[in-house]
Amino acid sequence: MANDNDEPVTGECDAHDRLIRADAPLLALQQACGGRRGGIVAIPRLLALLTRARETGMAQSETISSFDGRNQISASARVTPPAEGQGTLIRLTDWKSDPAPRDETEHAALQRDIARTFAECGMRLDDQQRILSFEIEAPDLTAFGEKAAAAIGRRWTEIVDVQGAAVATRAWNSFEGARCRLAGSSRDWTVHIDPIGPDPAEPVGLVLYLTSDTPLTEEDDTAEDSYAPSLGRDLTPVLRQPVDRIIANAETIRTKLAGPLRDEYRTYADDIAEAGQHLLSLMDDLSDLEVVEAETFTTAPDRIDLAEIARRACGILGVRAREKRITLVPPQESEHQPAVAEFRRVLQILLNLIGNAIRYSPEDSQVWVRLDSEGDRAMVTIADQGHGLDEDQQRKVFEKFERLGRSGDSGSGLGLYISRKIAHAMKGELTVESAPGQGARFTLSVPAGR
Repeated sequence: MANDNDEPVTGECDAHDRLIRADAPLLALQQACGGRRGGIVAIPRLLALLTRARETGMAQSETISSFDGRNQISASARVTPPAEGQGTLIRLTDWKSDPAPRDETEHAALQRDIARTFAECGMRLDDQQRILSFEIEAPDLTAFGEKAAAAIGRRWTEIVDVQGAAVATRAWNSFEGARCRLAGSSRDWTVHIDPIGPDPAEPVGLVLYLTSDTPLTEEDDTAEDSYAPSLGRDLTPVLRQPVDRIIANAETIRTKLAGPLRDEYRTYADDIAEAGQHLLSLMDDLSDLEVVEAETFTTAPDRIDLAEIARRACGILGVRAREKRITLVPPQESEHQPAVAEFRRVLQILLNLIGNAIRYSPEDSQVWVRLDSEGDRAMVTIADQGHGLDEDQQRKVFEKFERLGRSGDSGSGLGLYISRKIAHAMKGELTVESAPGQGARFTLSVPAGR
C-alpha cells in the first residue's frame, strides 16, 4: 500500500549540486542512494534535472523515481535555478512510496549467479547501453570479437541478434533471459544483464553476460588449445568475473540495498569497491600492454570526428568529474574535427587523458578539451589546472610503469605508455606541455580527414 506525503518535500543545492538543505524524506532518499548531507545529489533523475536547470537558467519540472532499498519512490519534482545569493531550490510534491516488487526467488537468484560465473562473453556498457569494453573466452566467438572491437561506442544490440520483443522496448531490464545469436557461432546464447550504481532504476552503467547451454564441440576445444597462453587472453577473463562480483556485492552493501548498516561499514564497502575497480583497471592495462607490444599490432583507420569522440569521452567521465567538483569543458556541439584513425582507440586514449586530468586536478577546477589542426594533422588537447610537470617528469611520463612518484594513487603507470603506442600505430603522436604550477596539456595528433 502506498505511503502518500501530502506536504511538499523541499531542499536546496549549492552551485556544485551539493545538497546543503533537505527535508527528512529527501535526505533519507539521498542517504539510501549512497549520498550524504552536503554531498553531491545521489538521486540520478534529480541530479539530471538540477544540471538542466543550471545550464538553461530555467525552472525544470519532471516526475522522478528512485529506489530507497526497500520501496519505489516517485514524486513530481520542480527545480528552480538560483537567484543572486541563493542556491538551487528543490520542491517535490505527490511523494509516493510503494513496496518494490520481489519477483525473484532464492533459487532463481542462485541460477542467475551460476550463469554469470560461467559466462563465456562479457561486456561493460554505459548508461545508454553502449559498449565500453568486452572480454571473450570462447574460441567460436573470434568473429564476434572482431565485430565487438569495431562497435566500441555503439549499442550492443547492433552486433547481437536478440530474439523476441526485448529490442522493441530498449529498456535494459527487458533483455534479461533473452535468447540471441552471435556472429560466427553456431550455438544459441542467453543474455544476462546487471545494473551498476546505487539506483537500479537509473543505472550509471551495465554489465552484460552471454552464456550458452550448448558445450563447445571437440573441434572448438582443439582450436582453443592451439592458442599460445597469454596474460591478457587467459588470466584476465578468469579474474574479471569474481572481481566483478566483489564490486557488485560491495556496491550492494554501500548503497544499503541489503539493509541498513553503520556509516563505517559503508566506508569499508567504498574501499572494497574502489580496490576492485583498481584491480580491473590494472588487468585491462596489462591486457592492452600485451596487445600493443605485439609485432602484429595494427589499428583499423576510418574517417572519424575528433569532436564527437571528445564529447562522448567527457559524457562517460562526467559523474567522476562532478564527484571531485571538476568542470569538464568539451568541444561545442557545433565543432567538428575530421580525422583518419580508429574510433575505439581514440576513445580509449581520450578516456585515459581526461581520467588522468580529473584524478590529478584540484577540486573546483576545470578540464578543457580543445580541437586544433596543423597541416595534415588533426589534434585534440586535454588541459588541466593541476600541479603540472617539470622537464624531467615530462621526459619520463610516457615510460612503462612510470607514476612519477605518485605511489598513493590508483594508477598502474601504463596508461600513457599504452596510449602513445596506440597513437604511433595510427600514424599519430601523443605529446605533453607543462610547467610546475601551471597544469598540463596533453595533445593527441592523428592524420587529418577532409
